[in-house]
Amino acid sequence: MRKFQVWLAALMVAAGLGFVAPGAASAAPYCGIVWGSLSKSTPALTQAQVVNVRTGQQTCFDRLVIDLNGTVAGYSIRYVPQVVQDGSGLPVELRGNAFLQVTVNAPAYNPSGSATYNPANKAELTNVSGYKTFRQVAYAGSFEGYTSLGLGVRARLPFRVFTLAGPGTGSRLVIDVAHMW
Repeated sequence: MRKFQVWLAALMVAAGLGFVAPGAASAAPYCGIVWGSLSKSTPALTQAQVVNVRTGQQTCFDRLVIDLNGTVAGYSIRYVPQVVQDGSGLPVELRGNAFLQVTVNAPAYNPSGSATYNPANKAELTNVSGYKTFRQVAYAGSFEGYTSLGLGVRARLPFRVFTLAGPGTGSRLVIDVAHMW
């Protein structure tokens, strides 16, 4: 009789585990964001030039916008251990715990070599104090038809990249970095 009770208890415990075992995690993504943190790029070149860089804060992400005076054709945005300057390869010092190397396949100078974008302070392109994710935006140079920026962020967070037409005949390269996963 004792053996029967032990087996019965074991069977009830095993059956009970099936009813109380935790299910698969199904937490909804933060703000509906389903982006990743892997590199994003397109290889095309453009005749347009970089003319401005600006940032903004949104409810779920911080935004970096690069304005061009023509159509955005190509770009490469990726997390790197250290952002480097175009041409020289020298490191760009940035605040933050993760760093995005942002390269737009367009120069910041016109065909005669005159600057189309010449920031007053290359280490601080915009004031991002008080932003939830961004820590610093710095100019990494423009060399042989490519312009690079360094974006220091709080952590390696998901980001997305897209282009927008306008204003006028210009276009914009937009990089959104989420506030959290």
